[in-house]
Amino acid sequence: MQDKPENPENIEPVKLPSKDDSIKKVAKDLVVMTEAGARDPRSIVSRYIIIFLCLAWSAFQLKIAYDPINSHIARAWHLAFAMSLAFLAFPAYKQESKPIWINWTHKIIPIFSRRTIRKYIPVYDWIFAALGAASALYIWWDYENLIYRQGLPNLTDIIMGVILIILLLEAARRTLGPALTILASLFLIYNFVGPYLPAMLRHRGLPLDFIISDMYLTTTGIFGVPLGVSTSFVFLFVLFGSLLDKAGGGKYFIDVAFSALGTYRGGPAKAAVMASGLTGMVSGSSIANTVTTGTFTIPLMKKVGFPAYKAGAVEVASSVNGQLMPPIMGAAAFIMAEIIGIPYLDVVRAALFPALISYLALLYVVHLESLKMGVKAIPRAELPKFWKTALRGCHFLIPLAILIIYLVVLRRSPVASALFAIQSLMVIMLIQRPIIAFLSLGYHRRAGTLDPNLDLKLYIGGAFIDGIRDLWNGLIAGARNMISVGIATATAGIIVGVVTITGLVSRFVGIIDIVSMGNVTLMLIFTALTSLILGMGMPTTANYIIMATLTAPVILTLGADAGLILPIIAIHLFVFYFGIMADVTPPVGLASYAGAAISRSDPIKTGVQAFYYSLRIMILPFIFLFNTELLMISGVGEDGRAIWIDNYLHISWIFFSGLIAMFSFASALQGFLVTKCSWFTRLILLVSCLTVFRPGAIESYIPMGRIGLQIIGVSVFFAIFFIQRYNYNRRKELLQKR
Repeated sequence: MQDKPENPENIEPVKLPSKDDSIKKVAKDLVVMTEAGARDPRSIVSRYIIIFLCLAWSAFQLKIAYDPINSHIARAWHLAFAMSLAFLAFPAYKQESKPIWINWTHKIIPIFSRRTIRKYIPVYDWIFAALGAASALYIWWDYENLIYRQGLPNLTDIIMGVILIILLLEAARRTLGPALTILASLFLIYNFVGPYLPAMLRHRGLPLDFIISDMYLTTTGIFGVPLGVSTSFVFLFVLFGSLLDKAGGGKYFIDVAFSALGTYRGGPAKAAVMASGLTGMVSGSSIANTVTTGTFTIPLMKKVGFPAYKAGAVEVASSVNGQLMPPIMGAAAFIMAEIIGIPYLDVVRAALFPALISYLALLYVVHLESLKMGVKAIPRAELPKFWKTALRGCHFLIPLAILIIYLVVLRRSPVASALFAIQSLMVIMLIQRPIIAFLSLGYHRRAGTLDPNLDLKLYIGGAFIDGIRDLWNGLIAGARNMISVGIATATAGIIVGVVTITGLVSRFVGIIDIVSMGNVTLMLIFTALTSLILGMGMPTTANYIIMATLTAPVILTLGADAGLILPIIAIHLFVFYFGIMADVTPPVGLASYAGAAISRSDPIKTGVQAFYYSLRIMILPFIFLFNTELLMISGVGEDGRAIWIDNYLHISWIFFSGLIAMFSFASALQGFLVTKCSWFTRLILLVSCLTVFRPGAIESYIPMGRIGLQIIGVSVFFAIFFIQRYNYNRRKELLQKR
């Protein structure tokens, strides 16, 4: 018998990845490429510099939340961290390798190297990171002098402003793709070419020093409201979501969803919707939401009978809807409150019913799909027990409860509420592992299986160290997840600044008015299409900022001219909802690509199906714009402020009737209720939906009052349901008799 050959180089055998491992790797790559940065340098120095910057950024944001500083200076530091990390964490291109400098230490000089751009940081990126941070911090460094010469920038101001704008556009290209960079560049060019444009868009043109002064040295451009909201509010909530995920809260929500809904027909798909809704409450990213829950839900959906593209589409539709869910709404809730000038809690209140109705309707759509395809439920034996699962991680509900109590009940500011929630979560992260370890020791001691040689202090101490490591990783992940948000809000500030200084809104109002010929419905359709087109390839936060600047004033102005007085919160939610659809809409919907990668299906087919599932989102804005009761608003006061409905019985009816109307729409769209619906039945269901959502449209034909018409619409849905149920049971009995 021969001895095994020696392995002098100690080469480890290659382990082939399993199917699940490859799916998780694809999902992880998608998140890091689009959210946190694809780089993971081999160099220890480079790696720890990135880690140090992330920790410093998180520490800085927590510090200014406790002890606020000048808002302009805080925004400068916020952008400096985002700029430096954008160039260090995001490579300039996606290829794995690139040419490097000639190696002069060898006789044969290699021209190319297989070094991967994701594993090292080129010199030029270090330079760009330093210049980007320096140009942002120049505001802090020379702040007092800048105040004295406001409006009269010197040569240094102009040079630093030009450097920041150029590097900001490049950072946006790396972190967000080319769409926002191209759009911001076009708006910048508009400053200079105004005198040469058609009369409808013409303006006198602006000199460079005026542009730099307004765009760079004041708080109307790059350092405007969007970046201010990112600095003050958004970072804390994104950090809270990252800490909750590292603590195990994300997996807990998924486990609870599966244990609660897994035994129902199409259980994994329903669990995907529920889990995405729970994680979407604290996650500001539809792509990260898709990947986090999709790696668990999509394989199980395929296992119980969902086609691959439908499994991916269900996850995409439910994850994208996560951005509708308060309290974060993809960071738009905070920006919306600042732009409109209303309390943050009012934004949450207005957005609550549409978000809940949308999610419950998606659960209903999944149920109808399961009925149509004959999908079976998962046996209870294959699922964790609900109460055991719910109690095992109920401590994760404490920070969420603190956040909601301080926001809703005590009416504290979002900053204070987020801080208290983060504090409680940090305590939980530090003590949960030692407590679990201590309880495990007690169990093994009672069972007589405790190892006598176990060092108890070292065991408990190791669990505490693991808790510190979770906290450490959460602080780093929170900062990395904020890179793209910080860059997006700063870049969108360029567009806001250009619109402000050139008066583009009034020109845009004229264009839409001419195209829509004064018709309010056409105007809304054109506005929605503009949001969809501009949103392709662009993060929803940036898309909302742009549309709130360009098209929200258009709806307000032209609607008022047509005699339609609309609450401004309804208008902003309208453009926000259509911006959200960008993550679904082919051919650029990034969330659809993420879902397709996990489900191993065609991205376009997955995106089309997800868009079909999300059509209810597209009708909701038109509904609550004309029927503001869905936002709990009864009208608009003389000061333009919304008049809120405070009758709880009326509020309950609004929610119930709105939900039934959305079920009618879903059944009409799917062609299924209890059994397959005829075209005539589908038409009746659509009329039922219209009767509930827009009673004013048919009140002149059937004068029964709004509530009376809504009761009729709800009754029609239930009548069709019970008729189909009766016929189904009767056919079933006849088949059994035969």
